[in-house]
Amino acid sequence: MHILSTTRFRTLVLSVFVLLFGSGVVLAQEKSDSQLERSLPPDTTITATDQVTIQGESVPYEVTTGTQPVYGDDDTAIASLHYTYYRRSDVDDRTRRPLVVSFNGGPGSGSLWMHLGYTSPKHLKISDEGYPVQPYGVEDNEHSILDVADIVYVNPVNTGFSRILDDSVDREEFFGVNADVDYLASWIDTFVSRHDRWRSPKYLIGESYGTTRVSGLAGELQNSHWMYLNGVILVSPTGLGMEPAGPSPRSEALKLPYYAATAWYHDQLPSDLQSRDLQALLSEVEDYTVEEYVPALTRGGFIDSTRRQTVAQEVARYSGLSEQFVLNHNLAVPSDAFWKQLLQEEGRTVGRLDSRYRGVDRKNAGSEYDYPPELAAWNHAFTPAANHYLRDELGFETDLKYNVFGPVHPWNEENNDTGEQLRDAMAQNPYLHVMVQSGYFDGATDYFSAKYVMWNLGTRETMRDRLRFEGYRSGHMMYLREEDLETANEHIRSFIEESIPEAGTSARYGPRE
Repeated sequence: MHILSTTRFRTLVLSVFVLLFGSGVVLAQEKSDSQLERSLPPDTTITATDQVTIQGESVPYEVTTGTQPVYGDDDTAIASLHYTYYRRSDVDDRTRRPLVVSFNGGPGSGSLWMHLGYTSPKHLKISDEGYPVQPYGVEDNEHSILDVADIVYVNPVNTGFSRILDDSVDREEFFGVNADVDYLASWIDTFVSRHDRWRSPKYLIGESYGTTRVSGLAGELQNSHWMYLNGVILVSPTGLGMEPAGPSPRSEALKLPYYAATAWYHDQLPSDLQSRDLQALLSEVEDYTVEEYVPALTRGGFIDSTRRQTVAQEVARYSGLSEQFVLNHNLAVPSDAFWKQLLQEEGRTVGRLDSRYRGVDRKNAGSEYDYPPELAAWNHAFTPAANHYLRDELGFETDLKYNVFGPVHPWNEENNDTGEQLRDAMAQNPYLHVMVQSGYFDGATDYFSAKYVMWNLGTRETMRDRLRFEGYRSGHMMYLREEDLETANEHIRSFIEESIPEAGTSARYGPRE
């Protein structure tokens, strides 16, 4: 009897143990299994404090890295975007404190480039000319704009750590010119509401395809979310879908000033041009392009033979190419041919995004280079620094890969009217200013096309005073050069200051306008 009772007691204890703790073991195992899946928490924040010295002033700040959902039509989370937000912490009144929302391009590029290369209080360790150095990492950025504005760096879907949460959602909800603008505008609306920034002056800054993005966002935020901006900064802008009366932006004809800048940098111009200051030279080439070169090209194969020869001589002279090479391309040399040909006799190519960089191909023959030397150098520097900073210093724990370039294709390019959206936003909002920043040695989004885009944004003379262009002696990411990092950030500071009106100033056009 006693033995039976003991056995039954042990059985009961075991049963109770299983009931009480066995399920916990199962749950722990299930949790462990779920952790093995590469997933993103849809809504989370990690906040730390730090300080940085900017222009001799100590600036304390909070940095928050985390995720915020993208909501679908039924108000459920369908994706989550990873962001990093820097907020100066010794400011009590945010009503006059600007907020800058920063995007990179691609369209599948993460936000690491301008985050750790340009405006934030942290900057990756690189040489003064932008080349990678070891050991990799980040350091304080004494040129950051955090002294004058708070900044949030946003990774669109499938870039950085941002991901789709609901696999049943059509990829077309995210991957296209207009879809991208639509969901990001809603995301910004939520972010501004969560952080109590509706009264703050607001700015968008985008680089490369990011300029297409922020141009569309300026219109979408204003017209669909009733969020009015003070400024938009276009860094190395695309054509913004514009179709001006003249040549299309980034056409071969408009590349001539960029060719001249690159040839000048590599000492490939005739001595009388090579000895000129770059700015003076480019002013001459720009005038020639508009007044002589483009009109000549409009005649195509019907151009007079004498004029054809004269144009070939001038283009060759300004571009550092041979006259015959120009003639072989019917006076308009494609950029890929230029990158391969300019230094061919030296056995070198020049970079696309930054033509200061030189590459080495397997053979000199051919019409295209084997690889972009500048991008190889940038990936080398940025990728380890971004992963180290976000994971190790800020503590964002995930097994997800940081997508420097994410899978966002096919990308729907249809109905791209982002340039018109920006122009309309400027027309409707007298507070809205636009600044263009471009590097003279950028062959992908060349600086003269950027000027051309700006000219055609401001088709009315009354908009000229709200449009500003700044050029730099570097490439696509002009801020990688130490001298331009300082100058370009200072230009942003002054742009913000100029675009915030005095308290009480009405947003209206004067009676004579």
